[in-house]
Parts: sequence; C-alpha cells; structure tokens
Amino acid sequence: MKKFDKERLLLAVAGPVIALVVAVALTSVVLIASGKNPFEPYSIMFEQATFSDIQVLIINQASLYYIAALAVAIGFRMNLFNIGVDGQYQLAAMMAAVVGAHANLPAVLQVPLLLLTAVLTGAFWSGIAGVLKVTRGVSEVVATIMLNAIATSVIAYFWLPNVFGVKVGNNNTTGEMHESGWIPGFDMGAAGEIYGLVVLAALLGIGYWIVLNRTRFGFDLRASGASETAAAASGVNPKRMVLTAMLISGGLAGLAGLPILLGDSHTYSLNFPTGIGFLGIGIALLGRNNPTGIAFAALLWAWLDKASPELDFHGYDKEIAVIMQGLIVIAVVVSYEAVREWGLRRQQRRVGAELAAGHVLGATTSDNTTKKEVAGR
Repeated sequence: MKKFDKERLLLAVAGPVIALVVAVALTSVVLIASGKNPFEPYSIMFEQATFSDIQVLIINQASLYYIAALAVAIGFRMNLFNIGVDGQYQLAAMMAAVVGAHANLPAVLQVPLLLLTAVLTGAFWSGIAGVLKVTRGVSEVVATIMLNAIATSVIAYFWLPNVFGVKVGNNNTTGEMHESGWIPGFDMGAAGEIYGLVVLAALLGIGYWIVLNRTRFGFDLRASGASETAAAASGVNPKRMVLTAMLISGGLAGLAGLPILLGDSHTYSLNFPTGIGFLGIGIALLGRNNPTGIAFAALLWAWLDKASPELDFHGYDKEIAVIMQGLIVIAVVVSYEAVREWGLRRQQRRVGAELAAGHVLGATTSDNTTKKEVAGR
C-alpha cells in the first residue's frame, strides 16, 4: 500500500474514534448535569457488545447502514448531496417485495431479479433529480427532498388493497415473498442469524474503492467533484458525470433495504425500517467517504442502536444513545478539521524536507560544476 493511501486510511479511521471520544465527553457532561452517573451507561452498552446475540444484531444493522452510506458517499465524491437515499431505498424495497410476491422463478433467477429490481428502482428515482439538475439546473438537494415525499405517497398508494396491498391485522403489507427469493443467512446458533447479504455489503465496499481509486471513471468522478471547469478542460463531460453519479448513488441506495427484506421480513410492511438514508449521511461523513472508515462508522452507529435499549432496565433513558449520535455528527466537523490540519502539517513538513534535500543536492552539484541551476549563466 502506498504511503499516501495509508495516510488516507488513517484519517478515515481516526475520524470515528475522535468523534466518539468527543461525543462521550459531551454526553458525560449532560449526564452529570442531570444528576446521573456519567460512566455507568457506557459500561452497560460496552457490556452489551460482548453478547453474541447483540453482536449479530449490530452486524445486521450495520449492513443496512453501510450500503446507504456508500450511496451517499458516491454523491459526496462528485460534490453532490443525495439526500433522497431514504426515499430511494424504501421505494426500491417495496418494488422488490411486490415482484418477489408475484413472481415465482427458480432461486437462481429470482434473487438476481429482485436485486435488479431494487437497483433499477433506486436509480430511476435518483435519476429524476439528476436529469432535473443537468437540464434545468435544479438543486439535487431540493429535488431529492421532494422525491422523498413523493416516494412516501407512492408507497401508500401501492399499499391499497386494490393495488398491491395485503392487510394483515392492522398492518399494511405487500404479501409474503416466495421462498425462492429468500436469501439464507449464516446460522450463529442461539445468537441468531447474520443476513446473507452482509457479504454483498462487503463486496460493494470493495467495488466502491476499486472503481474510485483504480479506474478512469473514478478519476473523472473525483475530478468533476473537485472542479467541473478543470474536468471539462481535460475532456470530461460534467453533466454526464453528474447524471451518472446520481444513477449509481440511487442504484446503491436501492440495495440498502434488501438485507433485511430478503433475509428476515420477506415482505414490505409498516414495520419496515425507515430513516436509514438519513443516518447514512452522517455515517458517510463520519467515515470520510472511505469504505473502511464508513464500515467503522456503521458498526459504531449500529452498536449505539442495539446496545441502548438495555439502559431502560438500569434507570437510564435509552435516548442517551440518540444524544450521542447527534453529538457525534457535530463532533465530526470538529474532529475532521483537527485531523485535516494535522494531515496538512505532515504534508507540509514532508514537502519542506524534500525541497530542502533537493536544494542541498542542487547546491552540491553546482559546486562540482557538473550541473547549472540557472540557464544562460
């Protein structure tokens, strides 16, 4: 691994760690102000992380967060803010559930069909915002927020009994999917089962890194995000890159709900997780858009979610975890600025040392009259 890549990885991992430390310190101040023990809640939550069943829950939840954060990160690398991941993954999950309930193909065809349905639905929904941006100059933030609201209404329409809805008690569902579309997980015995699509989340992270750092498309994407003018001068079509980035971001977002849909619930109902897209924004920021950093951030967020309910049984409000999550997002700004300044100082010292070494080498060469530093002398 190159030295530059190692430093970027270090920065990506250092961010979640620093943000967690800052959040813990600030949350402790809140606990002290409310007359509570500032240390016991953390020991309770850390203890929860040692139980195998909680570990399974954390990994499963982190897989959803990870995919959603990768979708957001793709937009960030293009200097786009796809705030519509929440609507994209929910609509994609519903469409996959509908297809899975009405199509009954062999598993070797059914599973790819459901994955493709989710990807195309998410890409289509985000593509609307992309088209509006490149053709009419509409901000992707405004467009995707409005599309989130429209997606909610579309989902409510699909739940109607005369459309795709199946009423189960007081719950609206799309009906149970055929078993050929279920993806078995990894049986951990009494601890439960890890979603099979956790593997897909890991593969998406690897693919994200390869595409962005080892392909021409990834270079064009990062160049366009840094400066559209400079990218256009080098032959890159900025509008095409904007649309492509939005389509890829939406396609990834469409997969965010599938680990739980195909691995556990097997239907889209009122109980289906919501808000994952918005959490993905904070997780992507916390991980500095780096797949490794995002993985640490997703696990951190999932741990806070799954370990906090135990606090209710010890006289503490589980909302402490929510406070910590909010403080982590705030701490991201502070910690990353500190880490960025540290990284800049390291680069400046390294460049200064290289320039000094070059100056010494040039002076020595000039004294030996084997190389002239100034032309015409």
